[in-house]
Amino acid sequence: MSIDGDVEALVSAVEALRDEVEGAVLPLDVPSRAPAEASRRQLLQQLDDYVLPRLRAIDAPLLAVVGGSTGAGKSTLVNSVVGARVSRPGVLRPTTTSPVLVHHPDDRHWFADTRILPGLARVTGHDPGHDQPGTVRLVESTTLPAGMALLDAPDIDSVVSANRAIATQLLSAADLWLFVTTAARYADAVPWDLLRTAADRGTAVAIVLDRIPPDAVDEIRPHLAAMLREQGLPTAPIFTVPETTLDAEGQLPPEAVARLSAWLDALASDARARAIVVNQTLRGAVESLSGRTSELVVASRDQHDAAESLRRAVDEEYAAAHRRIDEGMTDGTLLRGEVLARWQEFVGTGEFFRQVETTISRWRDKLTAAVKGNPPPSDGLGEALQTGVAALLRSNAESAASETARAWRRLPGGTPVLSRHPELAKPAPGIQADIERLVRDWQGEVLELVRTEGQGRRTNARVAAYGLNAIGLFLMLVAFSSTGGLMGAEIGIAGGTAVLAQRVLEAIFGDQAVREMAAKARRRLLELSDELFTSERERYAVALAEATAPADQGSRLAAVATRVRTVVR
Repeated sequence: MSIDGDVEALVSAVEALRDEVEGAVLPLDVPSRAPAEASRRQLLQQLDDYVLPRLRAIDAPLLAVVGGSTGAGKSTLVNSVVGARVSRPGVLRPTTTSPVLVHHPDDRHWFADTRILPGLARVTGHDPGHDQPGTVRLVESTTLPAGMALLDAPDIDSVVSANRAIATQLLSAADLWLFVTTAARYADAVPWDLLRTAADRGTAVAIVLDRIPPDAVDEIRPHLAAMLREQGLPTAPIFTVPETTLDAEGQLPPEAVARLSAWLDALASDARARAIVVNQTLRGAVESLSGRTSELVVASRDQHDAAESLRRAVDEEYAAAHRRIDEGMTDGTLLRGEVLARWQEFVGTGEFFRQVETTISRWRDKLTAAVKGNPPPSDGLGEALQTGVAALLRSNAESAASETARAWRRLPGGTPVLSRHPELAKPAPGIQADIERLVRDWQGEVLELVRTEGQGRRTNARVAAYGLNAIGLFLMLVAFSSTGGLMGAEIGIAGGTAVLAQRVLEAIFGDQAVREMAAKARRRLLELSDELFTSERERYAVALAEATAPADQGSRLAAVATRVRTVVR
């Protein structure tokens, strides 16, 4: 990439990328979330602190960030190059707690505003005793030539986490990273992790090997150069600063930093040399944007996949509840206990069932007598059926909620959502009233079905003989007539219940009509239960909506990254 190309198009593409990265959310706590969030923050910081400011001001002074490990002598080196005590050295750690940016007075306007490092407030002056967290102190120096600024950063391995974070941020804002190490610590792991990152992103790097015994230079310098080649930094210059005594101002002798100072002066005074360094770092930073954004793309897809898994768990558990209710309506479960007892009261005694089972003709005689006489009260049977159906719905609502919660706890991202919404492990608080209303509505619809089917004069008379409520209850019993869930004596009793109710209905409506009515009654109850469960499932949808990334987030991020890559080419 050449910075001399269509810079405006590149700025537009990078701005679009920045907007998408800033707007990206990763609310579900899945394994890829934490590293992706960290990458997102670092990416935003580099876009705001370096890439966009540099693209918008290609001719701005070169910023060299002086970074390194604790006790490497960074502040002493900066003070010695500048020739003034602008940064606080010392034996107490950490010494540099906020960054110090040294620049020529002519370059003041480049750094006084928030063009770079917009998140850091500006303070001015030479007094390092007034350093404050969250600030960058600007110091003017005529020793440093115009066109270049030095920024003394906190230790990259500081015991203070905030210092480590700001150090890493500042290194990402550098046109040139001036890495300071010592003969004793040049092979430490922490700085090499950052040096590999610099190599991956194409950042221009120079190495200062500080406090090196003169007799160790010939041994250490080649080894350091070999390590740099292995890590993809073969052209990084190495400057050695011998171990020496500091002067009364705590600075190195001029001859100790002469080679480094001369190199910095030459770089500052040569616009072409500065442009080469800036172009190298900027090119590397821009070209790294696509790959760094891909981590967010993957994390966004992980968010989508996790959300889909959680949604599927809800669907599966409530589908299982639907099946259990469907089975519970036809396996004889609803003809147990109280319903059986109330049915016996309704028809008289168990003797009546035996008479029905003896012969159909006797049953018809009994039916005729029943039609001519006064039908028994049906309130108790109706209440028992209502209670049974309500219990079936309630138990499955509870099972669906508890099983969904259990499934969510096993799935990535589910436990934190449940922690914020513990009520999801149980049905909605008002579900009992909703169920009771549902059952009453269903019973009303069954009665309306009987009324609609009994429009003929003869049929109407037969319905009237038993009473609309009684015939409605007969239809409900037939709808729940299978005995697959009963055992022993219950089968005979329930079977008698179903047979008698069905024969009564067939005598009134005909066998085909009874089958259709029973199927319609079962189907309608199942539909009403589905409506109830739809409301229950909506609670999970609402909770997930609060903790779900937009479905197209990954594709949008990929698209803007592709646009940047296309412009760079």
